[in-house]
Amino acid sequence: MEKLKSLVPDSLKRMVVESTPDSLPLTCSSLLNFFSDMELFHQALRLAPVDVDDMDKNLVAALYVNRASVLHKLDLLMEGRRDCNRALQISQSYAKAWYRRGKMNASLGNFEDAVHDLNIAKKLELSFSGQRQIESELRIITDMFERTESSLVQHKENELDLLDEPDQIKLKCVITPNKGRGMVAPSDIPPASLVHAEEPYALIISKHCRETHCHYCLNDLPPDKVSCTSCSIPLYCSQRCQIRAGGQMLRNHPVKHGIQGNISHNLDTYISEITLGNDSESDVDFPEHKHECQGVHWPAVFPSEIALAGRVLIKSLAARSPVANFVDMLNLSHNYPQIHPESKLELHIYSIILLYCLQHSSRTELLLNGASIAQIVILISQIRVNSMTIFRMKSADVNGPLHQFGKFSHSEVSLTSNVEQVKVGQAIYRVGSLFNHSCQPNIGVYFVSRSLFIRTTEFVAVGCPLELSYGPQVGQWDCKDRLKFLKDEYSFRCECRACAEVNLSDLILNAFHCVSPNCPGIVLDSCVVNCEKQKTRHVQSATGISTLEPYMQVDMLKCLPSNGSLPIDPGYCLKCDSYCDLESSFAAVNRAWISITRLKDTMVSGEISSTVLTAALNSLCLLRSTLHAYNKRISEVEDILAEAFCLVGELQLAVDHCKTSIEILEKLYGPNHIVIGYELVKLSSIQLSMGDRGAVKNINRGKLSKLVQ
Repeated sequence: MEKLKSLVPDSLKRMVVESTPDSLPLTCSSLLNFFSDMELFHQALRLAPVDVDDMDKNLVAALYVNRASVLHKLDLLMEGRRDCNRALQISQSYAKAWYRRGKMNASLGNFEDAVHDLNIAKKLELSFSGQRQIESELRIITDMFERTESSLVQHKENELDLLDEPDQIKLKCVITPNKGRGMVAPSDIPPASLVHAEEPYALIISKHCRETHCHYCLNDLPPDKVSCTSCSIPLYCSQRCQIRAGGQMLRNHPVKHGIQGNISHNLDTYISEITLGNDSESDVDFPEHKHECQGVHWPAVFPSEIALAGRVLIKSLAARSPVANFVDMLNLSHNYPQIHPESKLELHIYSIILLYCLQHSSRTELLLNGASIAQIVILISQIRVNSMTIFRMKSADVNGPLHQFGKFSHSEVSLTSNVEQVKVGQAIYRVGSLFNHSCQPNIGVYFVSRSLFIRTTEFVAVGCPLELSYGPQVGQWDCKDRLKFLKDEYSFRCECRACAEVNLSDLILNAFHCVSPNCPGIVLDSCVVNCEKQKTRHVQSATGISTLEPYMQVDMLKCLPSNGSLPIDPGYCLKCDSYCDLESSFAAVNRAWISITRLKDTMVSGEISSTVLTAALNSLCLLRSTLHAYNKRISEVEDILAEAFCLVGELQLAVDHCKTSIEILEKLYGPNHIVIGYELVKLSSIQLSMGDRGAVKNINRGKLSKLVQ
């Protein structure tokens, strides 16, 4: 890309940089004419060697690769598939996968699935000690299953059941003064209500997930994965997904899950459901891979938004929308006038290349001219601000010492599971894009396979906007960082209630401790103060009153004065007006963080010494004397220490630090936020490893958090 940009004359670059949506056909036509006359450009398309790592030389050439060698490799792969799969499926890594899945299901309260998972792991486990360990955990989980009521939320929701759930609420799309189109509640909506479910208009897998996740449904790939029968590049979890993506049914390819030995019919059915999914659906909405099936998978070569634009374009044309208006058919907003000048040139070049590729691979009816390229430029701009990230929950297990728990499959026994969101794909949802942003959202988004689901996270009154979060929320980043992110990524200044009004989380998130020992007051640095003064001016312009009264209304921690008369100044306690030397406070935090970083490094290597652990505990004390008690960095250190104590086998200390971390996060996010649910998964999994039946209370509370979110 840099090579192509460097070849463009300065006069043409200026024309592109100054372009507007109305002038796009002219600038696109001019750039197309320039490249059309350049032999080097066409030579690169035809002859450059395939090397995805060298994007400058081979961006398009990789898409034009001859399929002959790939098809030959496919024949060889198909011939050896059964032997390879059989070896993989009876391997101990497969046993460990079922074991980890069982532990995660248990920590989430899905005891029935956990029992199935651990029974499968026991069948596959070869070592006697490993089988005994699994049997011990099975007894604990079975006992919990019998003592608790049915789960409030299933970790593995059945996709068909969810899609059949009636969408009772008919939402209203309205035009708002500050945010344009948006969705509002037509009636009072209780918390946890399903307000919208939708399949993607177009979807693309993330680059780093191409070898681990199904390229159609985005679920984890089983050992017996299926390749595209034409190009062998995309990988699918089942023949069903392969067909729906645009491939062909493999002939004489029996469905097998690969587990050998004596296994009950119930477990056999359970394994098939988990690893292969439901093959009963044969309808294909749109063969999204068909136009890319030329030997190299486009998502591996193009940036995700460009490959996604290709899929959107082809589907729009397949829907027989008017060629001149395929962009208008989506009816999505875009931010082309606000795009950085350098990005405008890249969009032009990518749009030209994409249209060349589409004409080569699918014989699209779009003409190769400035008007068509201009539409693609706008389409990519629409995708940038309207596409949604599809994420999966990933468990990062923390393992304990072998000598305490016995040997399991030549590996360590996991004591706790840390749940985090992992981006697996990017998609356009036509209705989902109409929901506006708020840093304090009242709806939450989650995904089951490709499907988007939106539920209320709190009671929503009639006429109230239904808003989700486009990025970091209150409690995650402070206001100034949220504003910068939204401006950079989506080209708007957020004016939601959290960014325009006062909230406690923004005050304490990065606050310092008052120098007076017994004062719980908040000390802010200059960046936060400037942002908070903007909020104060906003409140003053709305009410005509210039006081700290808005802060008093959110002061649940008694951090602020009772008379509301103190000014907000950097370094001064908002409660008692004591002065704190912020320069020395920042230096103390940096010193403390050296020991924390050293501890994290030793945790990666697995060699945690008592000296390093003690130094980290001393650093925590220093941070507590420097930072406010509910500063998020203290929560992070408590979480790190909880994981470290798990690794050294001090589980009760791990529980104590984990609980302290949760207490801080509750002040930042609220008690029922999904972030708290994730942390409760971690806490309850440690308690399960201790055999502590008190984990049930935290499991049920964590399920409630996920239900609300």
